[in-house]
Amino acid sequence: MYVKSILPEEIEKLPRASFPGKIEVIDKEDSAYRDAVEYLSSKKVLGFDTESRPTFSPSQPQYGISLLQLSSGDRAFLFRVKQMGLPEGLCDILADEKILKIGAAVSDDIKGLQKRGGFTPGGFVDLQKMVWEWGIKDKSVKKMAAIIMGVKVSKTQQLSNWEAETLSDSQKMYAATDSWICEMMYSELLATPKNPLSEDEMNPAPKREEEKVEQRNGVPLMEMILAEGTEKKKKKSGKKPYWLKFKSKSASGVTPKDGSAPRKKKNNHKKKAPKATGPQG
Repeated sequence: MYVKSILPEEIEKLPRASFPGKIEVIDKEDSAYRDAVEYLSSKKVLGFDTESRPTFSPSQPQYGISLLQLSSGDRAFLFRVKQMGLPEGLCDILADEKILKIGAAVSDDIKGLQKRGGFTPGGFVDLQKMVWEWGIKDKSVKKMAAIIMGVKVSKTQQLSNWEAETLSDSQKMYAATDSWICEMMYSELLATPKNPLSEDEMNPAPKREEEKVEQRNGVPLMEMILAEGTEKKKKKSGKKPYWLKFKSKSASGVTPKDGSAPRKKKNNHKKKAPKATGPQG
């Protein structure tokens, strides 16, 4: 049984995952390419992923998919499809219903690859659409790998330049690991009893927040609206608001013309001290 979700700080404590086999970069249709296609075509399950050169502003062009990763067992192949396109052999693998390609959020990957070469997708499995059957809510590769495999998948190379003339060792390891870990997660799930999320867990109802009175400067907004409306009516009728009545009284105590009560006159005369009394001599 798996946990439904995992926190970033919990992932950081896990051992780092790295592809343990041979990584091969293919950038043209040569003998290495033909060997890769032959090897991959003989497998029933492949790890699948793609990489694209990132854009960092809206003014930059969309570069499209740069790399296609396919892995199985102890071999991972990185096809530089921006340079070589999608030859017929690769298209056949991507269309073959009998060869399962395991990835995450595969729809966008497929659309991007179809711009590099024509094929009808077949045999693709999206982990994000199946993990709920094992009680998992998190959908990113990093979180799924942590929950299912108990490992941390590094994403430090994700935004690197995948169209560089030569891929770095770190890029190669990142790309190979991303496809390989998808195959590993799929195999692990199939070997584990299902424990599906309930309907409520999959589609939780929105939490009802306590009703809040909107305030402006600490005064309830509705109260202010009502007060403002009353004041406007009184201005139209020529009457002053009741709280202003007593402010209009004169300091002399004379009753103002509006009929409001006069203020008490202030006694400005100082009280005389009482005369001293005592026995007279």
